[in-house]
Amino acid sequence: MNAVITGASKGIGRAIAFKLVQEGYNLALCARSLTDLQSLKSTLLQINPNASIYIEALDCADLSALCSFAKQAQAELGFIDVLINNVGQYLPGTILEEADDTLALQMQTNVYPAYILSKFFGKEMQSRKSGYIINICSIASLNVVKEAASYSVTKVALLGLTTILREELQSSGVKVSAILPGATYTSSWEGTPIAPEKFIQPEDVAQAVWTCLSLSPGAIINQLILNPSSKAF
Repeated sequence: MNAVITGASKGIGRAIAFKLVQEGYNLALCARSLTDLQSLKSTLLQINPNASIYIEALDCADLSALCSFAKQAQAELGFIDVLINNVGQYLPGTILEEADDTLALQMQTNVYPAYILSKFFGKEMQSRKSGYIINICSIASLNVVKEAASYSVTKVALLGLTTILREELQSSGVKVSAILPGATYTSSWEGTPIAPEKFIQPEDVAQAVWTCLSLSPGAIINQLILNPSSKAF
């Protein structure tokens, strides 16, 4: 089985890569830092020396580079069984006070890559009547955060994209799911006074991905919501 993961070098993407390689997947991974990707690839191959791991450093907001990555991932691994649209950018601010380009910047990372890759891989999935697309959304897709207004807009859009894709692909047997984590302990929370154990862990999101992939062919999770059990948030 072959999977593509965007934003794979840190946090949630890294945890998903660990989980899938443990389960025997070959992976195509992208992120901005080649050094981080090389380190990740080395670690993954220690876990599963038989895995094929393709890495490419790029900014997913560069849609031309993203399309090139998609084509090369397919050339390296063959048919992509699973697409994990994970890459994201978080810029806090309210609509009335943020810079005018804040929404566009986050749409370019949080929505457009998922749109482009889902089209690219989804067409072959539809043709083969097999495949799975999982979009890492956010609890902000349902409960918007006014202090992260444009971010919330993009996550609402990503959930909408997920729903539409599911409608388009379900008749061909291709599954599309949304995972909506609440506060997850990644680098975006660096410096917080809240204890790490109060957060969702990246490994929890990775396990949620695996839960989706582990279901029988006749079952699908439309939305899987993860919330911190603590009242710290």
